[in-house]
Amino acid sequence: MKTYMANKPKLGKISIVVFLTVLIWVWSDLAQDERMSLSGFVTMTVARPSDPTVWVSFEGPDSSLQPSVTIRAIDLKGPASRVTEVDRLRKKGELALDLFVSPEEEGWTDVGSRTFNVLNFLKESAEIKQLGLTVENCEPRTLTVEVHRLVERPLPVECIDENGAPLRAEIEPPTVDAFVPDGVVAARVRLSARERIQAAASAIQKTPYVELVPGQQRDVSARVSVSLPPEEVALAEHPVQAVLGFCFSPNLQGMYRVRLENEAELATVLVRATTEAWQAYERQSFHIFLHVLDADRQASGVITRPVAFNFPHEYVRNGQIEGTSPPPARFVLELVPQETVEPSGL
Repeated sequence: MKTYMANKPKLGKISIVVFLTVLIWVWSDLAQDERMSLSGFVTMTVARPSDPTVWVSFEGPDSSLQPSVTIRAIDLKGPASRVTEVDRLRKKGELALDLFVSPEEEGWTDVGSRTFNVLNFLKESAEIKQLGLTVENCEPRTLTVEVHRLVERPLPVECIDENGAPLRAEIEPPTVDAFVPDGVVAARVRLSARERIQAAASAIQKTPYVELVPGQQRDVSARVSVSLPPEEVALAEHPVQAVLGFCFSPNLQGMYRVRLENEAELATVLVRATTEAWQAYERQSFHIFLHVLDADRQASGVITRPVAFNFPHEYVRNGQIEGTSPPPARFVLELVPQETVEPSGL
């Protein structure tokens, strides 16, 4: 009993020493602030105002209106452990600092220009505070903000493809109401290659948008029905490095081989297809086939025969791919010598 009582105070002292050691280590880490700089990692975007008549943008270096700006440089300070962790995230590409600025919270409701204090905004940013760091400086420290008033007016709806080329489309309703600045005369719907295929088969639903200035779009609070005539499914010409396959009947298999006279001419074929169909065709194991007939055994010279495209069936049915006219294959059938296998002696 005396031995137990004697050891108990020693254990208590050890616990206190360990606790103080940890406390001193934590305090030392917090006391030794380190600094780091980030270039091009922080992006600020103006959130869409709740008032549809308000349009807010940052003014770029060339006086252009931009919905987002990237902070060229930001200086941060914090405990060494936090700086190390943030730097680790940066190197792994996992440091995302996309910040949104609320026009209502900033009081950007009246039309005109004003100066935005970027440094103060970053210092109060919850996203940066969650990193355990504080903002010391940034470049630029201020930005010009432009507030415009939009007017609601009816606009015709145009249809374009993914490259901006106009498409002949039936759109219902043909006009939509949208809040726009002066100079905007139309709303648009953009169709991808897959959507064009769908719209050629049956009408699809799309949300139009207006382009306030180049690079700034805003969706319209309406839906339209879009349909395309079948000929509007655009097929572009694509070269394919062709792998040729030979088709034999069982009567010829293993007995004859094909010697192509114009192999170089068949190395590449051209197809007209949508991007999706062309990519699917490229993934095929064989791109063209040459059918060798039993009757070809009787030929005494060069045989000339068209090759057949090995298109994916689903894209052929939807009219998304078609072949051009590759040169016909010129070939000669050569009899394969049969090796005589002598029986092995015992």
